[in-house]
Amino acid sequence: MTNHNLYAALRAGFPAELDSAAIETETGLVYSWRDIEQGSAMLANLLASLEIEPGSRVAAHTDKSVEALLLYLACLRAGFVYLPLNNAYQSSELDYFIGNAEPAVVVCSGRNFGWLSKLAFQRGVRHVFTLDDDRSGSLLERASHFGQQHEVVSRAADDLAAILYTSGTTGRSKGAMLSHGNLLSNARTLHAYWDWRADDVLIHALPIFHVHGLFVASHGALLAGAKMLWLSKFEPKAVIERLPRATVFMGVPTLYVRLLQEAGLTRELCARMRLFVSGSAPLLIETFRDWQRRTGHVILERYGMSETVMLSSNPCRAEDGERVGGTVGPALPGIGIRIVDDRDAALPAGETGPVQVSGPNVFGGYWRMPEKTAEEFVADAAGRRWFRTGDVGRLDERGYLSIVGRSKDLIITGGYNVYPAEIEGMLNELPGVAESAVIGVPHADFGEAVVAVVVAKAGAQPDEAALVATLKSRIAGYKVPKRVLVASDLPRNAMGKVQKNLLREQHKALFTG
Repeated sequence: MTNHNLYAALRAGFPAELDSAAIETETGLVYSWRDIEQGSAMLANLLASLEIEPGSRVAAHTDKSVEALLLYLACLRAGFVYLPLNNAYQSSELDYFIGNAEPAVVVCSGRNFGWLSKLAFQRGVRHVFTLDDDRSGSLLERASHFGQQHEVVSRAADDLAAILYTSGTTGRSKGAMLSHGNLLSNARTLHAYWDWRADDVLIHALPIFHVHGLFVASHGALLAGAKMLWLSKFEPKAVIERLPRATVFMGVPTLYVRLLQEAGLTRELCARMRLFVSGSAPLLIETFRDWQRRTGHVILERYGMSETVMLSSNPCRAEDGERVGGTVGPALPGIGIRIVDDRDAALPAGETGPVQVSGPNVFGGYWRMPEKTAEEFVADAAGRRWFRTGDVGRLDERGYLSIVGRSKDLIITGGYNVYPAEIEGMLNELPGVAESAVIGVPHADFGEAVVAVVVAKAGAQPDEAALVATLKSRIAGYKVPKRVLVASDLPRNAMGKVQKNLLREQHKALFTG
């Protein structure tokens, strides 16, 4: 039987010379391909020794490090399910994720071990380890006692490889279940479509708790046997310093905006680069044009989701077509994208409507939410299964997709998804707040900024700084409103529903003048 384990496919992409450099960190530390193979083997052997059930979840709430990437690879090769968690998440958020996913193992940074281990043990987690970005922690200490050889566990294409939590409009996060087949099909498609080569060098400046950094960037380099210049976090000057040695860079629009602010960014510096990729949020056409003028390179915009990995992409090769700013390109090979009406009937080119997608990359469903899963899929007359993305878009005559809107409440700030219902629920519980509405407004740096409009209870005077400080202690920083505005009431329609479109229009110039 063919082994569809994703790690086996990634491992097959390693170069023959395993002692050559695979990853170089900002401190100058170099990891060889042999280090990746042996390090992930030791971690896989440790996980296997815990005698946890096949398919058990391993949750990681850690800072970015090469060892954290090795933990992910170890989970794949040992047949466990990787659960990456944003390291900005606070206790209330983690309590939900751990309670819902019921991981057998939690790995966290040492500074959070005290409160997070208590929370995990209360939720029935059997094993909690620490892992820090300086190559320390109990996970590595325990793994050092295990062998450097490990036989990759056989997995079927439909076996679960990872769960990525994505917020919903109700405020309740949903765990998107991605299989080995989902991830491998997308990695191979991008490998071919983006012309990955063994002599490519990727500047990896993205977090590894979401699709863009963990799957698109890491899988691309590993499958190609290409070197990575590893940055623990994005820092414009550090990226610019590495551009002459690199060929590929991936970022969210915010990163490109910040790089353009650096005087050192020149055409000469980018002479060796062959591909700049942008995603996770819409790229402003001004940024697209400014980048081309400044560097001589045209950014490749693409479209994907936690539930699907990558769906469409502007062409990489000139012979396949031009890269068109304001679009995310045509559907990737083997993937279907259609625009539909309110009856799920496909619309012709040029029409605007909900975006639905289909293909081997599309996830199987939401973890322990069969009813929600059923709601989000529809079958066409031929029996093909289509996923409702929640985005609104249109396809032109060439098949290029433009995303013109999103599900009614979603805010994308700096590449991160924020759903207002979650923030509103917390605001409404705070002293002096009668009700609230959270919206996204244009922001030159983040694309969109989170803004809250609150109505005070009778006789109360909510303090903006106090509300923001309280939220910062409870939720990830990117979710915290950049402004909290006090209003006498909220605009509503005849049905009593808050008209957020009016609020967005009213405050659209809050950060842009």
